Amino acid sequence: MNDRRHRGQHPRDHALFAPERHPALRRAVEELSWLQTRGYADASALKLVGDRHGLTARQRKAALRCACSDAARDARARKRVELASLAGAPLAIDGFNLLITIESLLSGGFVFVGRDRAHRDLASVHGTYRMVAETGDAVRAVGGRLTTAGVGPVTWYLDRPVSNSGRLRARLLELAAEHGWDWDARLVNNPDHELARSGVTVSTSDAWILDSCEAWVDIVHHVLHEPPRVDARADAARLWLVDLSGP
Repeated sequence: MNDRRHRGQHPRDHALFAPERHPALRRAVEELSWLQTRGYADASALKLVGDRHGLTARQRKAALRCACSDAARDARARKRVELASLAGAPLAIDGFNLLITIESLLSGGFVFVGRDRAHRDLASVHGTYRMVAETGDAVRAVGGRLTTAGVGPVTWYLDRPVSNSGRLRARLLELAAEHGWDWDARLVNNPDHELARSGVTVSTSDAWILDSCEAWVDIVHHVLHEPPRVDARADAARLWLVDLSGP
């Protein structure tokens, strides 16, 4: 278990992403996207826009994760599907990507709605993943939505090189057996490529996978806005959503 026990917020997030900061962040995402549409490299575009709006490193990270070119936005919109349309259909899940985002929400961390309408957090896996107090509830939240929608079979893809990925795989399969979910969990060296070529709908917010896969679903949206609820934290988590998708 993580020593912090929660995925949670960065100590300064309440100030960095307070409502009065949202207009500048939205403008930054809009301007970054404008530059990306015209072929500017991310690094130079981010420095230009970040300096213009006086953004901190963490605010710049949020803006960059939420920005995308017009072509990427439109292509991702065409490939997005809803859970209700996946009844009886297989699903491939970008495991760490989905789980860490929901863990962050349930523990009061900020999550952002990008220009492509995908939900993203600011957490990263730097070679190590540790289960936190919200991990079980996060898995059950996903399982509840997929069961209600009749989705399955479901395959979770986890990065084999990430420390503790085997423990997470065991926990996923344990909960699946407990609840009767038709789940598999695979440890692979490169989940991105496996997901992109899976030939089935993918749950992810990773930009490269979204641009490469055949179809994608935003499970985080369904966890936040549809029953069944995990507990009161699922409702409270909406307070930490920052919508930077633009008009």
